[in-house]
Amino acid sequence: MSIERVKAYFKRFDMEDRVLEFEVSSATVELAAAALNCEPQRIAKTLSFMLGGQAILICTAGDAKIDNHKYKERFGTKAKMLSFEEVEALTGHAVGGVCPFAVKEGVEVYLDVSLKRFVTVYPACGSANSAIELTIPELEKYSGYKEWVDVCKGY
Repeated sequence: MSIERVKAYFKRFDMEDRVLEFEVSSATVELAAAALNCEPQRIAKTLSFMLGGQAILICTAGDAKIDNHKYKERFGTKAKMLSFEEVEALTGHAVGGVCPFAVKEGVEVYLDVSLKRFVTVYPACGSANSAIELTIPELEKYSGYKEWVDVCKGY
């Protein structure tokens, strides 16, 4: 199970106790915000794309949307989200629990600048009813991100 991999990952840093699990779904930004009693924009949603035959993840603020023009400028191609069926097979996490932790080897993680306006954010932890509160420096450290990108709009 994906959440168990994420907990094992955080255990290496003595942080597994910070992983939150809910009795209710946190599979969407709105559901996660309700479960956490926080603003939807502080949910760090992780979107999955196909780039050059490889899956990539982009972690964005909950109120941000991918800007196709910015995405194409940054990555040199049109944004192509993974299909529902591809997500778990290529990233290691199922839809609703996709997160930037304990991903399959070769999956690059990018952090969108839309997250930088917050002191802490809440990414999922591999299941549709989990999250962890992290500072932006902690998100950088534990996501193993490749780089910050500016590919969103609407926030």
